[in-house]
Amino acid sequence: MIDKHAEKIFEENINKMIPYYLMASLAYYEQADPIFSDSFFDEMAKTMHKRWDEIEHYHKHLINKDDLLAGSYLGEYPGIVEGALASLRDKYYTKSGKLRKTPKKM
Repeated sequence: MIDKHAEKIFEENINKMIPYYLMASLAYYEQADPIFSDSFFDEMAKTMHKRWDEIEHYHKHLINKDDLLAGSYLGEYPGIVEGALASLRDKYYTKSGKLRKTPKKM
């Protein structure tokens, strides 16, 4: 799971929670191969709900506060999300599916 990596990214830019939320949902619900632990995903959703008015992202309209309260997303995924998830997996995971000690330089 890439919880620790994502945590650092979110500390620097809370707006990144939107694409990571979509990628994590796609990974979990559509691919049955999560990138976050359940507890991290739940905490991210709570943080997004609490700070919703501060977050800006062009895909924010795809998510609503009820999704965040439910802790799940079953909406539509823009095509870019699938590509971004594939890139994320390549950066953080080896071909055998193990977490890299150091993220791959892109």
